[in-house]
Amino acid sequence: MATGTEPDLDPAGGVRGASRAAIAARHLRTDRWWLSPALTAAGLLAFVVYSTWRAFGNAHYYAAPYVSPFYSPCLAENCVPMKGGPNWEIFGSWWGLSPALLILIFPLGFRLTCYYYRKAYYRGFWASPPACAVAEPHRKYSGETRFPLILQNVHRYFFYAAVPVAGILTYDTVLAFRDEHYAWGHMGLGTVVMVVNIGLIWAYTLSCHSCRHIVGGKLKHFSRHPVRYRAWQWAGKLNARHMQLAWASLISVAVADFYVYLVASGVFADPRFF
Repeated sequence: MATGTEPDLDPAGGVRGASRAAIAARHLRTDRWWLSPALTAAGLLAFVVYSTWRAFGNAHYYAAPYVSPFYSPCLAENCVPMKGGPNWEIFGSWWGLSPALLILIFPLGFRLTCYYYRKAYYRGFWASPPACAVAEPHRKYSGETRFPLILQNVHRYFFYAAVPVAGILTYDTVLAFRDEHYAWGHMGLGTVVMVVNIGLIWAYTLSCHSCRHIVGGKLKHFSRHPVRYRAWQWAGKLNARHMQLAWASLISVAVADFYVYLVASGVFADPRFF
């Protein structure tokens, strides 16, 4: 099954090269093979449009005690004061743009170089390949061996950056168990949204192929490393659901941000359970 990451055996002529079987039909599939890549492209495009609007908006990202995951940690001097939150003024007043642009590069880079997302947008946007058993429209294909796609190899380094970001968002979730006056022991609908979001973010992050390799890679004898072996098995179970977790966490982070936006902009008040 082609995934869009294998170099073509006949790069000069692609699948229509002289060394390939001469099949007149573009493909032999009779199902709606185009539906999956089309839906994938539509879903990713919708998130790109939404996240771009929110990242450059620079407003309505904090509604005590909730902070949008797009803006945390807030690293600029122009950040909205967040009571108890990770508001670190590392960048001075010279940064006049949205503070979200300073932090989103890390989760964005992590997802952009993710093995599943690479397959998804290669197929959805570049038709490389459009689907299994459907020929590529491109005559030449070099895989990820040339610039700029060779930069996809930095995925594991983005994983190292994604882990502390997830840790900070976990801290934000703990702070969500307060009321608007910062008193502990309260929970609202926003708290539930934040808890579900951070759970999915951690599940997606730890299901990463790089994480699985870090905890169990380069081991010759699992029996000599029982703890790493158990962690490798656990990461492997998550990795089997990497695609589902990628989409679930993508949706949850957008929902969490939009919820904070609605509360911060005064559309409705956060319902409190206790």
